[in-house]
Amino acid sequence: MLSRKNWIYLTVFILALFELSPVIAKEASPRNTVEILLNSITNLKTGKPLTPEEVKENDILSYRALALLNIREISRKALGKYWKKRSLTEQKVFIDLLSRMFIKEAFPNSGKFFSALKLIYGQTTINESKSNVPLTVVHEKEGEINIDFHLLKYRDQWQVVDVDLDEISMRNNMRSQLYKVISKNNYQELVRRIKKKITKY
Repeated sequence: MLSRKNWIYLTVFILALFELSPVIAKEASPRNTVEILLNSITNLKTGKPLTPEEVKENDILSYRALALLNIREISRKALGKYWKKRSLTEQKVFIDLLSRMFIKEAFPNSGKFFSALKLIYGQTTINESKSNVPLTVVHEKEGEINIDFHLLKYRDQWQVVDVDLDEISMRNNMRSQLYKVISKNNYQELVRRIKKKITKY
């Protein structure tokens, strides 16, 4: 029988999966969305071994963060010209793989990067269903870094679709890497490599 605490974990986990987490109001502003995203990933516990309690907390934070990304749009843009060549099943598999990569690698690494930095937010711009949330951080080694979060409004919720670091799109950078693998090999090899990378965690 589940304890009250476990029921709470389970409820939040399920709500996050369906992008309905109670901590993420549908009317949250673009900046609020970015703040919740960064707060979630910077609170992830890293290092080994994690306690069962820490693993559960990480699951909640990771799926909360994932709900703030438009993962389908990110996947579609990342594959670019190869997206339409994939069947619906292949597209769903790729979305799932990319989601797992965010949870296993991107979120923990980004969380470490942002956790020790002071974030200075600029003026948010909104153009109908698109928004840009700029912020500046000062990194000990990299110096001042300008970061822009690009969001789209989907079902009354703002979701991140790309992040620019000093005007370099992370999504486009990802697409360039994916294209290299596909052009030199094939799409199946790309999927194999992603799966292999995920199993390392």
